[in-house]
Amino acid sequence: MGRHDALQNSLYYHYSPTYKLAIGLETVNDYTFDETYSLARMTYLLHRKNTAQSQRNLYLAGGVSPEDPQTHFYSVHGDWESRRWFSGFSLRRTVLKDTRFNEHYVQLGVAPYLGDYGDLHTWIMAKIKRDPFNGNWQAYPVLKLYQGDLLIEMGYSQRTHWDLHFMVRF
Repeated sequence: MGRHDALQNSLYYHYSPTYKLAIGLETVNDYTFDETYSLARMTYLLHRKNTAQSQRNLYLAGGVSPEDPQTHFYSVHGDWESRRWFSGFSLRRTVLKDTRFNEHYVQLGVAPYLGDYGDLHTWIMAKIKRDPFNGNWQAYPVLKLYQGDLLIEMGYSQRTHWDLHFMVRF
Protein backbone atom coordinates (compact mmCIF):
# COMPACT_ATOMS: atom_id res chain seq x y z
CA MET A 1 0.00 0.00 0.00
CA GLY A 2 1.38 3.41 -0.90
CA ARG A 3 0.25 6.83 0.29
CA HIS A 4 1.26 10.37 -0.56
CA ASP A 5 -0.08 13.67 0.77
CA ALA A 6 1.21 17.11 1.76
CA LEU A 7 2.82 15.69 4.94
CA GLN A 8 4.45 12.43 3.87
CA ASN A 9 5.05 9.50 1.56
CA SER A 10 4.71 6.00 2.91
CA LEU A 11 4.93 2.39 1.78
CA TYR A 12 3.21 -0.25 3.89
CA TYR A 13 3.65 -4.02 3.44
CA HIS A 14 1.47 -6.27 5.54
CA TYR A 15 0.37 -9.83 6.01
CA SER A 16 -3.09 -10.83 7.25
CA PRO A 17 -3.00 -14.11 9.18
CA THR A 18 -6.78 -13.74 9.71
CA TYR A 19 -9.41 -11.48 8.14
CA LYS A 20 -9.43 -9.45 11.39
CA LEU A 21 -5.68 -8.81 11.75
CA ALA A 22 -2.95 -7.29 9.58
CA ILE A 23 0.67 -6.97 10.73
CA GLY A 24 3.44 -5.35 8.77
CA LEU A 25 6.12 -2.75 8.26
CA GLU A 26 5.69 0.81 7.02
CA THR A 27 8.43 3.13 5.79
CA VAL A 28 7.60 6.84 6.14
CA ASN A 29 9.28 9.85 4.55
CA ASP A 30 7.91 12.78 6.58
CA TYR A 31 8.26 16.15 4.80
CA THR A 32 7.19 18.30 7.73
CA PHE A 33 9.90 17.07 10.09
CA ASP A 34 12.41 16.03 7.42
CA GLU A 35 12.52 12.51 8.91
CA THR A 36 12.52 9.03 7.45
CA TYR A 37 11.54 6.21 9.80
CA SER A 38 9.92 2.79 9.86
CA LEU A 39 6.99 1.51 11.87
CA ALA A 40 6.05 -2.00 12.95
CA ARG A 41 2.27 -1.82 12.41
CA MET A 42 -0.88 -3.67 13.34
CA THR A 43 -4.46 -3.13 12.17
CA TYR A 44 -7.34 -4.93 13.88
CA LEU A 45 -10.90 -5.20 12.56
CA LEU A 46 -12.91 -4.36 15.67
CA HIS A 47 -16.35 -4.61 14.07
CA ARG A 48 -17.84 -5.61 10.70
CA LYS A 49 -21.49 -5.76 9.80
CA ASN A 50 -22.61 -7.10 6.42
CA THR A 51 -26.22 -6.76 5.30
CA ALA A 52 -27.90 -7.45 1.97
CA GLN A 53 -27.57 -3.73 1.09
CA SER A 54 -24.40 -2.50 2.83
CA GLN A 55 -21.27 -3.15 4.87
CA ARG A 56 -19.66 -1.24 7.71
CA ASN A 57 -16.20 -1.65 9.28
CA LEU A 58 -14.44 -0.24 12.34
CA TYR A 59 -10.66 -0.64 12.71
CA LEU A 60 -8.05 0.05 15.38
CA ALA A 61 -4.46 0.55 14.22
CA GLY A 62 -1.13 1.33 15.79
CA GLY A 63 2.53 1.35 15.02
CA VAL A 64 5.83 1.92 16.75
CA SER A 65 9.30 2.60 15.37
CA PRO A 66 11.76 -0.20 16.18
CA GLU A 67 14.57 2.39 16.08
CA ASP A 68 12.87 4.86 18.46
CA PRO A 69 9.80 3.75 20.47
CA GLN A 70 8.99 7.44 21.10
CA THR A 71 7.94 7.54 17.43
CA HIS A 72 4.53 5.88 17.21
CA PHE A 73 0.89 6.31 16.23
CA TYR A 74 -2.53 4.95 17.07
CA SER A 75 -5.78 5.42 15.20
CA VAL A 76 -9.38 4.46 14.73
CA HIS A 77 -10.96 4.49 11.29
CA GLY A 78 -14.09 3.17 9.73
CA ASP A 79 -16.36 3.13 6.73
CA TRP A 80 -19.88 2.33 5.65
CA GLU A 81 -20.86 1.65 2.08
CA SER A 82 -23.73 0.45 -0.04
CA ARG A 83 -23.35 -0.14 -3.74
CA ARG A 84 -24.27 3.53 -4.32
CA TRP A 85 -23.08 5.48 -1.21
CA PHE A 86 -19.84 5.66 0.76
CA SER A 87 -18.82 7.32 4.02
CA GLY A 88 -15.60 6.99 5.96
CA PHE A 89 -13.58 8.64 8.70
CA SER A 90 -10.18 8.50 10.38
CA LEU A 91 -8.83 9.81 13.69
CA ARG A 92 -5.09 9.41 14.13
CA ARG A 93 -2.65 10.52 16.84
CA THR A 94 1.04 10.60 15.84
CA VAL A 95 4.03 11.13 18.13
CA LEU A 96 7.43 11.94 16.62
CA LYS A 97 9.81 12.22 19.58
CA ASP A 98 8.56 15.36 21.39
CA THR A 99 5.98 16.43 18.78
CA ARG A 100 2.39 15.24 18.90
CA PHE A 101 -0.29 15.92 16.33
CA ASN A 102 -3.73 14.68 15.30
CA GLU A 103 -4.94 13.92 11.79
CA HIS A 104 -8.68 13.78 11.09
CA TYR A 105 -10.74 13.35 7.96
CA VAL A 106 -14.24 12.51 6.78
CA GLN A 107 -14.96 11.20 3.30
CA LEU A 108 -18.34 11.03 1.52
CA GLY A 109 -18.99 9.62 -1.93
CA VAL A 110 -21.39 8.36 -4.52
CA ALA A 111 -20.96 5.75 -7.26
CA PRO A 112 -22.14 7.23 -10.59
CA TYR A 113 -22.98 3.73 -11.85
CA LEU A 114 -23.39 0.28 -10.30
CA GLY A 115 -20.98 -2.29 -11.68
CA ASP A 116 -21.15 -6.04 -11.50
CA TYR A 117 -18.62 -8.20 -9.68
CA GLY A 118 -15.25 -7.91 -11.43
CA ASP A 119 -16.09 -4.59 -13.15
CA LEU A 120 -14.21 -1.35 -12.67
CA HIS A 121 -15.93 0.49 -9.82
CA THR A 122 -15.80 4.27 -9.53
CA TRP A 123 -16.59 6.60 -6.63
CA ILE A 124 -16.79 10.39 -6.82
CA MET A 125 -16.02 11.70 -3.36
CA ALA A 126 -15.40 14.72 -1.20
CA LYS A 127 -12.74 14.53 1.49
CA ILE A 128 -12.83 16.96 4.39
CA LYS A 129 -9.47 16.97 6.14
CA ARG A 130 -8.11 18.87 9.14
CA ASP A 131 -4.62 20.35 8.89
CA PRO A 132 -2.86 18.94 11.98
CA PHE A 133 -0.71 22.05 12.49
CA ASN A 134 -3.02 25.04 11.95
CA GLY A 135 -6.37 23.34 12.66
CA ASN A 136 -8.00 24.54 9.42
CA TRP A 137 -10.40 22.22 7.64
CA GLN A 138 -10.28 21.86 3.87
CA ALA A 139 -12.50 20.03 1.44
CA TYR A 140 -11.45 18.71 -1.96
CA PRO A 141 -12.64 16.23 -4.60
CA VAL A 142 -11.41 12.64 -4.68
CA LEU A 143 -11.78 9.97 -7.35
CA LYS A 144 -11.62 6.34 -6.20
CA LEU A 145 -11.25 3.47 -8.67
CA TYR A 146 -11.03 -0.20 -7.88
CA GLN A 147 -11.20 -3.47 -9.69
CA GLY A 148 -10.36 -6.84 -8.21
CA ASP A 149 -7.21 -6.50 -6.10
CA LEU A 150 -6.27 -2.98 -7.26
CA LEU A 151 -7.41 0.30 -5.69
CA ILE A 152 -6.39 3.85 -6.63
CA GLU A 153 -7.63 6.96 -4.84
CA MET A 154 -6.66 10.45 -6.07
CA GLY A 155 -7.53 13.84 -4.63
CA TYR A 156 -6.15 17.33 -5.13
CA SER A 157 -6.46 20.84 -3.77
CA GLN A 158 -4.16 23.84 -3.91
CA ARG A 159 -3.59 23.69 -0.14
CA THR A 160 -3.19 19.93 0.30
CA HIS A 161 -1.72 19.27 -3.15
CA TRP A 162 -1.95 15.59 -4.15
CA ASP A 163 -3.58 13.11 -1.79
CA LEU A 164 -2.91 9.66 -3.29
CA HIS A 165 -3.56 6.14 -2.07
CA PHE A 166 -2.58 3.02 -4.02
CA MET A 167 -3.20 -0.56 -2.92
CA VAL A 168 -2.53 -3.97 -4.45
CA ARG A 169 -3.58 -7.17 -2.70
CA PHE A 170 -1.80 -10.49 -3.30
